[in-house]
Amino acid sequence: MSKTEAFIDIETTGLSASDSEITVVGIYIWRESGDEFVQFVGHDISADAILEALQGVDVIYTYNGSRFDLPFIHSYCGVDLTHHFPHRDLMFDCWRKNLHGGLKGVERQLGIAREDKEVDGREAIRLWWKYVDSFDLEALDKLCAYNKEDVVNLKTLRDILLG
Repeated sequence: MSKTEAFIDIETTGLSASDSEITVVGIYIWRESGDEFVQFVGHDISADAILEALQGVDVIYTYNGSRFDLPFIHSYCGVDLTHHFPHRDLMFDCWRKNLHGGLKGVERQLGIAREDKEVDGREAIRLWWKYVDSFDLEALDKLCAYNKEDVVNLKTLRDILLG
């Protein structure tokens, strides 16, 4: 029996869950019958929306999610995903293989390609505010594409690390 796996990454307005907001939640769901990408932006982000998207998932994967993404989701949405799903933080698998740094740094070390090498966490915050302040849809599109690439690359990272 094959597992249904979900890869989750969030974008935020800052590093502290107590005084920042989640701007984008990306979820890449992989199952043998086909994959699916779900993304929530701004006011569409809620515990119900995330839990509904994750229905039928056997395990969730993140990168530094045990220290950032999942606590942020818990604080912001009021749902602790670790109570609903087994979670594997790929950052710790990377550390065991002497791969250190953020997700982009590990991707470079492993040769995982990235379409847009210019966007990072700081730029993601700027893109969000550009969208909010000026209703710049190109900025929002770029932010959402960055988030999607993060979650799709998490699947590639998992495949390299865990086979």
